[in-house]
Amino acid sequence: MVNLIKILLLAGALLLSACGEKAATLHNGEPAPAFALPDLQGNTLTFPDDLQGPVTVIRFWADWCPFCKTEMKALEPAYQALKAKGVRILAINVRQDRATAASFIDKLGISYEVLLDEEGEVARRYGVLGLPSTFFVDGKGLLRTRIIGESTPEDFTSVVNELLPP
Repeated sequence: MVNLIKILLLAGALLLSACGEKAATLHNGEPAPAFALPDLQGNTLTFPDDLQGPVTVIRFWADWCPFCKTEMKALEPAYQALKAKGVRILAINVRQDRATAASFIDKLGISYEVLLDEEGEVARRYGVLGLPSTFFVDGKGLLRTRIIGESTPEDFTSVVNELLPP
């Protein structure tokens, strides 16, 4: 089982990387890369232009990721508790089609926003090499921190609370 998980993670990293293309390196305090992606309903969301609020969490995931399912479901209650404070989660599906992403989200009962990065371009701009990867952006559009790999609702909430204004 451990070998299967390692193989899946390696396969995911290979799918995310482009042949001969160097992954981006983002640093805390720098502006988070802008993007425009469709949601599951076909509407385009433009980051950061369409978002206002103290914290935006950008999460990269795919349905084949062994940790994404449990993490996404576990973060839903944390999101419900934080959304009244203006926190937004953008769950960006990487390199899968609309039907695959929608089916996965429907089964989990996720209410936060889901976007489609079918070519993996946004994931490359964020330097994503494995899933899940989570980026925390403040109200000024600056990258403040990230969690690479699975996070707990407690860690997620702690990071968001540190970024919220007093």
